Amino acid sequence: MTLPVLAIALGDPAGIGPELALKAALHPRTRDLCRPILVGDPGVIAHHAATAGITARLVEHASADHAEAAPDTVDVLPRQHFAPGEFTLGSVTAQNGRASLDSASAAIAAARAGQVHAVLAAPMNQTAIAAAGIAFDGYPTFVARECGMAEEDVFLMLCFDTTRIVHITLHVPVARALQLLTQDRITAAILAADTALKRLGIPAPRIAVGGLNPHAGEGGLFGSEDDSITTPAIAAARAAGATVDGPFGADTMFHKSGYDAFTVMLHDQGHIAAKMVAPHRTAGLTIGAPVLFSSVAHGSGHDIAGRGQANPTAMIEAVARLCGAG
Repeated sequence: MTLPVLAIALGDPAGIGPELALKAALHPRTRDLCRPILVGDPGVIAHHAATAGITARLVEHASADHAEAAPDTVDVLPRQHFAPGEFTLGSVTAQNGRASLDSASAAIAAARAGQVHAVLAAPMNQTAIAAAGIAFDGYPTFVARECGMAEEDVFLMLCFDTTRIVHITLHVPVARALQLLTQDRITAAILAADTALKRLGIPAPRIAVGGLNPHAGEGGLFGSEDDSITTPAIAAARAAGATVDGPFGADTMFHKSGYDAFTVMLHDQGHIAAKMVAPHRTAGLTIGAPVLFSSVAHGSGHDIAGRGQANPTAMIEAVARLCGAG
């Protein structure tokens, strides 16, 4: 059986992203599931390999689908971001910000061209991206733009172990989030989750939806939105074929068994749960787009870049999930 190709974008070149990408690409579990190919500057990859004591040979390819995953080698889809001697570990620069998004863009393009099965992006640095003057509020909206979609049509699903948490709103002020929480958007998020779970190998997913207000409004005592907006949105998703229940109080929903995904209204409703339970194992999956795209939930680790200390657990778990084994 020919294994699928998985593109791994380097993330911020001056952080731990390239080291994570190397370690994930060489891990036996990854090699059992796919043919990984790193997308980024070969000089950056070689630099991180040297500082981490990784001796595998880099093999460059003109097309991502040429990846072979031969023993003791790392396949690379090269991008030219730095001249010799121009790259500095631990730096936060506009050039690094541009490089991180260029790698992700090239990986997404390879997926859209059918060269790779899915894309995994190592951590970027939002300060570096902002220094480059690039509008960026997270990978989901970036993926939407790269795929020519409206930003509101994609959503973030945080994944760890067997838990998956879909966010209907993400990096926006709470006042703006309340404006975005329409019946149509909630229904779209539920259906995007249903489709994504099926693509990940769950044939008949069950989805739980958390409410916006305390105790999902407690029958109107703590707000009417869950009765007037969330409940009809769930009914519409159910009518469209999804198996979905709720709204449940967001504070107790995660204890409910038998669900393949939990849907939350606000950033902190989902992120607090994930980062309390699995701070080093959580990955983010962008859903609603034609490209399977995942990223890890931790930062770019500039303070430990080049020390060989980067923990690839979340990256390896994301690989497994993208390949239907997580």
